[in-house]
Amino acid sequence: MRDGRQADTERRRQRVATAVKNAARNGTPISVSAIARRAGVDRSFLYRHRDLLEIVHAPELEPAAQDPTGTSPVSRASLQADLANAQARNARFTARVQQLEKRLSQALGTQAWQESGLGAPADID
Repeated sequence: MRDGRQADTERRRQRVATAVKNAARNGTPISVSAIARRAGVDRSFLYRHRDLLEIVHAPELEPAAQDPTGTSPVSRASLQADLANAQARNARFTARVQQLEKRLSQALGTQAWQESGLGAPADID
């Protein structure tokens, strides 16, 4: 019985490897769900076999083949780097907006105080 189970596992492993190769060759999306579907195995099969999971995830880390439109290749790592840069830029912009809002609030407060006649005229920074 053990030999039969091992043979079945090997057949499924081979189908997964073939599905990954075909997807890479055809340029179709490579994900755990897509490869499991094409290979006719359950996703849990891939998660139980770490080496197969690494085969599925490896193309995500490599740049995609050159697009016929002439755009630059995109990989998961480059997208993550772009996201991190965008988040850092957003944080800088948020800090700058808060600083400008504070300055505007102070200037408007000073102007309102002066126009009310309650305070002596003062220079605005």
